[in-house]
Amino acid sequence: MSKKSTSAALPSSFEEAMAELEELVARMEAGELPLEASVAAYKRGSELVKYCAAQLEKVDSQVKVLEGDMLKPFNADRAIEADE
Repeated sequence: MSKKSTSAALPSSFEEAMAELEELVARMEAGELPLEASVAAYKRGSELVKYCAAQLEKVDSQVKVLEGDMLKPFNADRAIEADE
C-alpha cells in the first residue's frame, strides 16, 4: 500500500488548488478516508487554503495598483440609478 506524500507540490494555479481542495473536502465529508488519511487530507487542505489566500492577496494588490486612486466604496443605490 503506497502512501501519498503529505507535502505535495503546490498547484500550478488557483483553479487547480480549488479543484483539489473541493475533492478533499468531498472525500472527507463522505467518510471515505481512514483517520490517518483524514489528518493528511486536512494538512494538505490547509496548505491549499494558504496558497489560495496568497493568490487572492496578490491579485488584490495588483488590482489596487492598476486602479490606483479610482477605487471607491461600492454604492448600490448609485449603481441602480446608473442602470436606469
